[in-house]
Amino acid sequence: MADPKLSDVLAQAFAAEGCEVLFTLMGDANMYWSEAMSRQPGVRVVNARHEHCAVAMADAYARATGKVGVASTTCGPGFTQIMTALTIAARAGVPLVVFAGDSPLLASFYLQQIDMAPLAQATGAHYIPIRSLDRALDNVREAFHTAALERRPVVLSVPMDLQKQAYPYMADYIPSADYLPMPQRPMPDPAMVERVVEMIAEAEKPVIIAGRGARLARARAEIEALAEASGALLATSLQAKGLFDGNPFALDIAGAFASDFARECFAEADLVIGLGVGLGAYTTESGYLYPNARVVQIDTRPRGLWQGLRTADLHVVADAAGGAAAIADALARRGLRKAGFRSAAMAAQIAEDLPDRKEFAIAPGLVDPRKAMLELDAIVPKDWDVVIGGGHFLGIAMTHLRGRAPERINVVCDFGAIGNGLPGAIGVAAARRDGKVLLIEGDGSLLMHAQELETIRREGHRMLIAAINDGGYGAEIHKFRATGLDPALVIHGRGDLAAVAGGFGIRGDTVTGLGGMGRLFEAHQAANGTTLWDIHTDDTVVSRPYRRVHYGEA
Repeated sequence: MADPKLSDVLAQAFAAEGCEVLFTLMGDANMYWSEAMSRQPGVRVVNARHEHCAVAMADAYARATGKVGVASTTCGPGFTQIMTALTIAARAGVPLVVFAGDSPLLASFYLQQIDMAPLAQATGAHYIPIRSLDRALDNVREAFHTAALERRPVVLSVPMDLQKQAYPYMADYIPSADYLPMPQRPMPDPAMVERVVEMIAEAEKPVIIAGRGARLARARAEIEALAEASGALLATSLQAKGLFDGNPFALDIAGAFASDFARECFAEADLVIGLGVGLGAYTTESGYLYPNARVVQIDTRPRGLWQGLRTADLHVVADAAGGAAAIADALARRGLRKAGFRSAAMAAQIAEDLPDRKEFAIAPGLVDPRKAMLELDAIVPKDWDVVIGGGHFLGIAMTHLRGRAPERINVVCDFGAIGNGLPGAIGVAAARRDGKVLLIEGDGSLLMHAQELETIRREGHRMLIAAINDGGYGAEIHKFRATGLDPALVIHGRGDLAAVAGGFGIRGDTVTGLGGMGRLFEAHQAANGTTLWDIHTDDTVVSRPYRRVHYGEA
């Protein structure tokens, strides 16, 4: 019996690492390995139409499942396509392994040759080259170990001629999970806990902001107990939206997407405690959100200086749940319990708060995107995953959606790039496999990677796509108008996105008025596939975040 090729052995190692879904676009340098992956028991291969999208799908899959996502590209132009996706994953702390086929080691000339290492490292990804049979399996193990432990993308470079070589050894592979440290909960230094307690004792109006770290630590109960004992209001970063849903003292998102009433509360705050949150420029409005407050940051890796800002006056090394519980216990031992912001009147004001009260004159045949978002939110069940792309509509979606658990809200805006919602939704759909996925995306973003609609049809994914179609690049439309420039350059007209979807074999409906989404949703559910709603929105509606930042509206 002939020795297996290295590509076969590497595929077996990826399967042993727990890879269940591979997102790939095949070329000369990765097609044989991708084929070998398709033969591994329990592995599904999703063939994307663009390399960026393959990596974006794996990114979203990892966020939805908590597992290491796996994607693959060929060398040269296939690899250069993924720089944006790698940067997004690196900045979001997403564990990802990209099998990047490389040009042949022994070729004197190869048209698609490029030095992958500096490109990968510039994005923040880790780079591991496989250059010998002897170290190949060790390199795979290191890639998965680094991705999981450091929560970052890893590029595994494998020359195509090396993949074709016979593997002469016993393929006795020990997966990286056997080497990973056991998960532990960092507890705070008792001396630091006492300093936080003293700050709470002196504060009259504290606010707690929880972030992605709090969401991952499942720290809601501990944080709510601390907030109750200290009299604090609750808020979240964008990436933890929904964490305190249902709590009568929760202000929703802090920072750029905060409501007017929430801003008033933050302006009055004299103490802000951040738990599992970076406290960066958007969450703190570059430090102007709470100008009169002392700030405590509790995080596993607190940073004193980040995004050009001093993040806090006091930093405590601990995870969100352990830190909150330790401080709450210390307050209890002292018999210290404060009213703070909390009162029946405050709860009533929070309950009556609206994200945006301004009225706009809506043209016939178009809808107010804010009201469309409310209708969409009321119709789509709360147990669905919602994937939200980047763009002007993001501020409307994130301020108007309510009652959804944070682990069901997937926002891909870590690099400020548009065009990631559609591949991200495919990644989540591949993870869930239940059809309960709603994608909210802009028309410009959707058209950047419309080819993946064919991937949805071919792979049999099920989801509902709500395209917020304002006929152009909404962010630029509003910025141009705010500065007195003609927005005609970024207005391209409301193309028939429903017809575009139909061209790819997907159901499409056009929405030009409110009140009919319930009927359309019933039809979508009955069809048991994917439907795109082309929602024609009026581009004169400016979201509250944009009005504040770009129009100077107080």
